[in-house]
Amino acid sequence: MRRLLIGRNPLPLEEAFQCEWLETNGIGGYASGTVVGCRTRKYHGLLVASLASPPGRFLLLSGYEESILSRQGETWLSCHQYPGVFHPDGYRHLIAFSKEECPTFTYQTGNFRMIRQILLLQGENTVLVRYTLQQANTPFTLRLKPLLAFRDHHWLKTEDSCIRTAVTLQPDGFSLSPYEGMPSLHFRTRSACAFHAHPDWYRNFEYAREVERGYEYRESLFCPGTLEMTLKPGESCIVSASTSPDNRPLQGTWSHEIERRHDESRDISAACRPAPESHRNYLEPLLRAGRQFLIHTPQGRPAIIAGYPWFDDWGRDTLISLPGLTFCSGNPAMGVAILQSVGSAEKDGLIPNFFAANPEHHAYNAVDASLWYFRAVQQMLECTGDYNTVRELFWPVMRRILARFMAGTRNDIFMNGDGLLHAGNHHTQLTWMDAKSRGTPVTPRHGYAVEINALWYNALCFSASLARHFEVALPWPEDLTERCRLAFNRMFWMDESRSLADSYAGGNQDCSTRPNQIVAVSVPFSPLEKQQQAGVVEKVRRELLTPYGLRTLAPSDPAYCGRYEGSQEDRDAAYHQGTVWPWLLGHYAEALLRVAPDRNSAASDLLATLKPLLDHGIRAGGPGQVPEVFDGDPPHRPNGCIAQAWSVAELIRMFTLFR
Repeated sequence: MRRLLIGRNPLPLEEAFQCEWLETNGIGGYASGTVVGCRTRKYHGLLVASLASPPGRFLLLSGYEESILSRQGETWLSCHQYPGVFHPDGYRHLIAFSKEECPTFTYQTGNFRMIRQILLLQGENTVLVRYTLQQANTPFTLRLKPLLAFRDHHWLKTEDSCIRTAVTLQPDGFSLSPYEGMPSLHFRTRSACAFHAHPDWYRNFEYAREVERGYEYRESLFCPGTLEMTLKPGESCIVSASTSPDNRPLQGTWSHEIERRHDESRDISAACRPAPESHRNYLEPLLRAGRQFLIHTPQGRPAIIAGYPWFDDWGRDTLISLPGLTFCSGNPAMGVAILQSVGSAEKDGLIPNFFAANPEHHAYNAVDASLWYFRAVQQMLECTGDYNTVRELFWPVMRRILARFMAGTRNDIFMNGDGLLHAGNHHTQLTWMDAKSRGTPVTPRHGYAVEINALWYNALCFSASLARHFEVALPWPEDLTERCRLAFNRMFWMDESRSLADSYAGGNQDCSTRPNQIVAVSVPFSPLEKQQQAGVVEKVRRELLTPYGLRTLAPSDPAYCGRYEGSQEDRDAAYHQGTVWPWLLGHYAEALLRVAPDRNSAASDLLATLKPLLDHGIRAGGPGQVPEVFDGDPPHRPNGCIAQAWSVAELIRMFTLFR
């Protein structure tokens, strides 16, 4: 079987079709594809722009059809899948892929060796592709045919008669405005280029991963014409596609972005220095990957993208990810800015679960986002010791959340007489296990959920400690936290299994073995005694820990689902029923270190267990990116988003805990 060199690792070509790369631009846009150059998702493209108007992310430039012309004929670099065939089959000439500075593809035949590199510019909706004819006997002609989508990145394109096919020629390229209300796209390259207009539609592209996911998978793309330019041996040319006209020299623009990345790499290396040398090979790629989630929206708001390619910025994901991506990564200013932005959206004690472009459309359908806000502030304080910022920016938000939760707010969220927090009803899913299948909650957790009340108890204790520090009175009885702790143990602790129930509603405990209980040990103010904490950690280790994260349900449970696959409804049904989530490892590690008699030995054993996950993150697609989920059953196939913020963030935080 033919193997493709991915970084330093040879990979079977069949597996390389599953391996994906990601470029981001710091404003919510991205480029993505497979390392073999064949688009297998509707999200794959060279320029997915995050726009203010119309709001959202739009796939503008899907790719190029690329070929090299010589006296021997035409040799293809690009690769597309059509019904029953790959055409062209440029992957046959691909010998290597790497992503150190940027995605880099190396093609070779007997006549030439070509390097193709892709670069998104930070803070711009601009993609540069550089072609370098590294080896050749004679000059070659590079031929490029742009394939345009101009669609929401969640949709597929169909051929239409509304498209405006006219192009405006320029000495170094051309521009066009295909649709009213959408941005123009400006193509630039060297002045000695030729553009031949021949507008046409390329039909029936197929995307294999969408077939697997049960979605529509065919589309048509528009080609306005062909760009041609001559390349001599050893020569490079850069092709730019941008939503903004630009006259900057392309080589200077390329060099400036590469230098910016070098500066960022130096910052990352500096952030890694406190870590043991054995951890740095894993930590550096994770820190580099973590930068891709930190953005400023088109409205200028600092934010965290929950996952690429299809998630936006979500409140819960933001607050869980924020410590690892900012405070633990040497970027506290960004962390404070995001916390301040998130806090400004608080309403009726709730932090939005989903942030819309228009604040009037924020979704306030989570109970835990507000509680994770307290935990993020805690970790900011642990890393910076900056009580003044906490008092000025965050303390007022925290007080409002506590007051509204105690008095009762929307979604049946209220504090009961024992000090525990109730949330939701039969029709709501307010915790992170929020999947529905066929209109029905898969894991109903309304009433009293274990991690919600662990976070609530932690929030109460943390707030009381801040009040003492700020020398202010809290408007609740002094014995509230103790009453809450005792009630937590009465409601959730199970003596026989030495672990915690997952939820409580209608007088009944849900005794399913799930990872949510680990939060009751990982939070700084735990409602459990030491022996109880050790019992929870052992239960989770024995039944839920895998080399890729924690299962969401024990395999012994009749409802366990070991594979995350099939249609959207099938996948939703499996999402929290055994599927493995890497983000939970941060809390597992924190809990493990809290109860371990030998912290160093516990950390070493855990890293040995997680080596497959860490090696996957370095090799596959990122480097350093970690997907959303894995199958519960071996061999634990990766699935979901190819790059998930809290997966990366919590691994970063885990390494910070091990210092």
